[in-house]
Amino acid sequence: MTTPEQTSSNTPSTSAPNDRPARNFRSLKELLDYASGKELAKAMDQIGDSGLAEPLPFPFLAIVGQSEMKLALMLGLINPGIGGILLVGPRGTGKTTAVRSLLDLLPQIERSTCYYGCLPEDVETGGIDAVCPECAQKFAEGKSLTSSDRVRLVELPLNARIEDVVGGIDERAVLHERMKIRRGILAQADKNLLYIDEINLLGDDIIDAILDAAAQGIYTVRRGAVSATYRSRFLLIGSMNPEEGKLRPQILDRFGLRVVVRGLENANERLEAYKRVRTYQRNPRAMILQYSEEILAAGHELQEARNHLNEVSLPNELANQAIQVIQKMGIDSLRAEITWFEAARAYCAADARREVSLQDLITVAPMALRLRRSSFISQYFDQQKTEEDEMTELLGHFS
Repeated sequence: MTTPEQTSSNTPSTSAPNDRPARNFRSLKELLDYASGKELAKAMDQIGDSGLAEPLPFPFLAIVGQSEMKLALMLGLINPGIGGILLVGPRGTGKTTAVRSLLDLLPQIERSTCYYGCLPEDVETGGIDAVCPECAQKFAEGKSLTSSDRVRLVELPLNARIEDVVGGIDERAVLHERMKIRRGILAQADKNLLYIDEINLLGDDIIDAILDAAAQGIYTVRRGAVSATYRSRFLLIGSMNPEEGKLRPQILDRFGLRVVVRGLENANERLEAYKRVRTYQRNPRAMILQYSEEILAAGHELQEARNHLNEVSLPNELANQAIQVIQKMGIDSLRAEITWFEAARAYCAADARREVSLQDLITVAPMALRLRRSSFISQYFDQQKTEEDEMTELLGHFS
């Protein structure tokens, strides 16, 4: 769906009309299906425009079709352990719009209130000496080291420099004859979503920095004699148009779910998409108000699923069957089953269940397993096997 690609750091304060009946949804998927197919109110034009210039994102739940893309993004919000989401498709299919529309649904997390980023788990793993003296005193007094905050969407501009990404010398500190490293985008993305549009067009130096941070969860910036290490634990979301170039295998492997985003094929869906875009362009706030009830319900369901994710288990019997499928497909990367199983756990949690079923695995399998086989690697290993067989035969006669 083609929609205006706008971004906002604030969620508009809206409430459902009092005469709107409340609905009970059995699952997050049912809610998404209902919201995607609902009809807009006839009297929308009667709702006044506030006249503010604040950019408002298109409602995520108002996106027509694209069920796999929406499901993948939901699973990523529930379980960042899936390892990232890649949206692949032509221009104008709503990839960027869908990601920016997540602002209304981002869950709450606990963030450190300390300048040094001290967390309760630091004490649990490294003892009281693992945190700064101020936090050690707070912990001893039973005070919280964190506060509740909403997950943020951090975008990496295509024209970003390496200094913007990892950080560099703080120019203001230099003026006062001090040397200080300022945080880069990767540090700002800690415990947030990092979105990269047209990720296949990024420079190699920036890609390498992202790979390093994604793999380690931390990264170090060195500028002369000054260095700083930052946490960088984020859910990576990327989008690309394959017409504009391929993605390096190293960065492709960092994406757990791979979604192929195609244009809407149903004529009625395309017409409905046009109507919603036109309505949104006339009055964004009124459009968002029409989905306020569903947005509130979806946000609650996502938070509940995220809170109970650790209670969801995967039976060993199902896991072994799934691994056999991966092996038969000739997929070497262990990230295949990690992503597949974590996505299935998230899907199960979204349905308020505590044990993954076969249907859960089948539902998320295409997103987790596609684009993982490499013809180059297969040919390379075949050549190596030929060499190994020849060597074994020759050594068998060497006695």
